[in-house]
Amino acid sequence: MNTNTPAIEMRGIEKSFGTNPVLKNVDFSVSVGEVHALAGENGAGKSTLMKILQGVYQKDAGEILVSGEQVQITDTFAARKAGIGMVFQEFSLIPTLTVAQNIFLTNEPTKFGLIDDAKARKLALDIFKEMEVEVDPSRTVESMPTALWQLTEIAKALAQNAKVLIMDEPTASLARNEAEGLFALIERLKTRGIAIVYISHRMDEIYRIADRITVLRDGSRVLTESLKKVSPEQIVEAIIGRKAAAHLVHKNRSAKISKEVVLEVKNLSSGPKLQNVSLQVRRGEILGLAGLMGSGRTELVNTLFGILKPTAGTITINGKQLDISSPQQAIQNKIALIPEDRRAQGLVLDHAVTENLTLPLLDGLKSSGLLSKRKILARSKEIIEQFDIRLAYPGIRVGSLSGGNQQKVVIGKWLGTNPEILLMDEPTAGVDIGTKSEILDLVRKIADSGKSVILISSELPELLSVSDRILVLKDGHVSKSLNREEIPSEEFLQLAIQGAA
Repeated sequence: MNTNTPAIEMRGIEKSFGTNPVLKNVDFSVSVGEVHALAGENGAGKSTLMKILQGVYQKDAGEILVSGEQVQITDTFAARKAGIGMVFQEFSLIPTLTVAQNIFLTNEPTKFGLIDDAKARKLALDIFKEMEVEVDPSRTVESMPTALWQLTEIAKALAQNAKVLIMDEPTASLARNEAEGLFALIERLKTRGIAIVYISHRMDEIYRIADRITVLRDGSRVLTESLKKVSPEQIVEAIIGRKAAAHLVHKNRSAKISKEVVLEVKNLSSGPKLQNVSLQVRRGEILGLAGLMGSGRTELVNTLFGILKPTAGTITINGKQLDISSPQQAIQNKIALIPEDRRAQGLVLDHAVTENLTLPLLDGLKSSGLLSKRKILARSKEIIEQFDIRLAYPGIRVGSLSGGNQQKVVIGKWLGTNPEILLMDEPTAGVDIGTKSEILDLVRKIADSGKSVILISSELPELLSVSDRILVLKDGHVSKSLNREEIPSEEFLQLAIQGAA
């Protein structure tokens, strides 16, 4: 139900932080019953534009119209009153509360002056019924799978009479079947006249559900077009400002892979999710791990890094069998892990970039037995320059950086330890196309330098572009081991993951 009637119009929006212009005369609109994709590199201005629409930031210039009437969105309350709701990538729910309590938090129905939980549950059920999904409003959020968290976020926005939903990377934490359920829900919301702003780096999703796309680059709008009239290549070129690099083209690296086995795992188990896994990785090799969510990929690298303790099997590095029962032992044996969740596991968000970059390196940054601020700053600047981390100054809080730059901090931090074996769990998740290209090129350079890489990615084109071999995991076991040249297409690998090939 796309009526072409604007639900929201943003005209000539400008925003600066200090002397740094972040948005420059940006126009953006979304119509009733439309899904309008918003794309751009990390730091392009997407989040700032949407935070202005939410009332988190105040615009310096421009105007906002809701249903054709100019409004002043001075805070988040004003945004909610204007019918604008947000579905966050990092969920805003309180895990220990029930679904209903989260949906009506700060807006609880009351009876005789007291919070009426029974009415909240009934109202929540009504909302889920309208959404045509089944969620028990009496369950605590922490007891539910991630997909139901997402549905609760959407219900929370709809409970506030949202006519416009901003969805920020909504499938980032969802399995494929869960994402399909979300897409079906979005179609139902469209038919009800809900306007949706869909922020995503995933081109297949954008073409699947969006009607139009707007691309921001360096704070300016560089493209707004119907997706029927623009190709993926044109979108990528608009996002990065140049023709897309061939970072998804696989290059045969066999000449750069040594016969020397750096890592050998035999019959490794760790609890019910990792059972009897064996593998070898040679020096200079990139080993890809494919599989569905819950297949055991993350459990495997977490066991190799000592986060999970093995219950059976052996780990041998450079011919020496080792007991790796803690991350400290893994680091001592030249293993590093880029974790799946950079915000929860890879960074201390409230600390400075300098502190995050040098955390694993502190023993080498002392003078007379005490930490040297001069050495910490100097080493941080080296890593910042090496990995092109874009920031205002090295002491800035790492949580204030864009997702792509946060990921570069995590990668730079661990490569600073000079590992021989690098474990990377979804290293391109939630970053823009340009940064993805940089990370994949970096993976190749790391392997070319003689290090060994184990790479997990749910983005099959990325996995196929960099891997020399791919192990397919299913239910905690290795179901297939494939040399890259044995995989003719993405469809073949998908069938192998599903157990049909």
